[in-house]
Amino acid sequence: MKDIVISNDIKYIGADDKDIDLFESQYKVPNGVSYNSYIIIDEKIAIFETIDKRKTEEWLDNLEKALNGRKPDYLIISHLEPDHSYNIETVISKFPNIKLVGNLRTFAFLQQFFEIKDLDKRKVEVKDGDVLDLGKHKLKFIMAPMIHWPEVMMEYEETEKILFSADGFGKFGTLDTDEEWDCEARRYYFNIVGKYSMQVQSILNKAKSMDIKMICPLHGPILKDNLNYYINKYDIWSKYEVECDGIYIACASIHGNTYKACEKLKEILEEKGVKVELSDIAREDMTEVIENCFKYGKIIFASSTHDMEIFSPMRNLLMDLKEKNYQNRKVGIMENGTWAPNSAKCMKEILSSMKNIEIVEPTVTIRSTLKEKDLENLIKLSEEIMK
Repeated sequence: MKDIVISNDIKYIGADDKDIDLFESQYKVPNGVSYNSYIIIDEKIAIFETIDKRKTEEWLDNLEKALNGRKPDYLIISHLEPDHSYNIETVISKFPNIKLVGNLRTFAFLQQFFEIKDLDKRKVEVKDGDVLDLGKHKLKFIMAPMIHWPEVMMEYEETEKILFSADGFGKFGTLDTDEEWDCEARRYYFNIVGKYSMQVQSILNKAKSMDIKMICPLHGPILKDNLNYYINKYDIWSKYEVECDGIYIACASIHGNTYKACEKLKEILEEKGVKVELSDIAREDMTEVIENCFKYGKIIFASSTHDMEIFSPMRNLLMDLKEKNYQNRKVGIMENGTWAPNSAKCMKEILSSMKNIEIVEPTVTIRSTLKEKDLENLIKLSEEIMK
């Protein structure tokens, strides 16, 4: 991994994981993931997070090099998820005098992961707005509960104006992955953090009063240039606003006939000059599908009927979206069935339980395969969804 430069006194000591198959045992990460950890070298030395067990040795090597013979004074615990906290006991064993810095909830949860017998003597409990003086550098603590665990906090380093943002502004992919930030940051946001967008808005409002020169997240690249771009993206995402013009068609097709009808609808829309993205959700990574459902403001959900219900990939998608507070979208519905099409009714029931979802008519019903007589309804749906 290439050297990550932050500043003379603040060093990157994290590691890339290129061999992981599933992040959090559920998210495909074809370009791996980074576990970010940092250290401030000052009169007092503070380590920001430990690292996942998969990269313990590499992290310890990086830590020793950065310390250059000195001993750390503090371990900042911003987030207790094991990909960041696994080596807390390792650090205590290696540096017996180190203090653990966290908040009330940090220390409530800490004992559920580790049995630290002298925790009361070792802990430094901080609240929102508290400042830890390291010498030249001063850390101001910002409580960020539910982004995306209750104990999460961020730190603003007042001298170099750096925001240590925990999982905020995080992204899938290793640090040496050459790709645009947006796509994998968006997928990370809506699948991991997005349910708690109200809390993200609260943090963004606090950030408005800060002079931020750099953002150091726990996953993904350090953000140094054009910070307003990234903050604006987070503002759009956390308000559930529309990011991209066009229409997204999410299709759950058993034998391919529903998908053929969606291809025809896509053709009709594109002839009208509309940007359209179509996904076969039975085969596509569901986290990518969820990302697209939030990315676009207009969505068409198309599903075969299966056992008088929704075909399971579509049911899973809709239930995932409901769990992630899906809202503020305009949607169209297409169903298919041979003897008793019923998926539209079932889809509408789930969608109607979400906030500010406008379901346009007509609902398009296909009987087994697309016929010439179905085209009129496809055209009507295309016109209504475009309004």
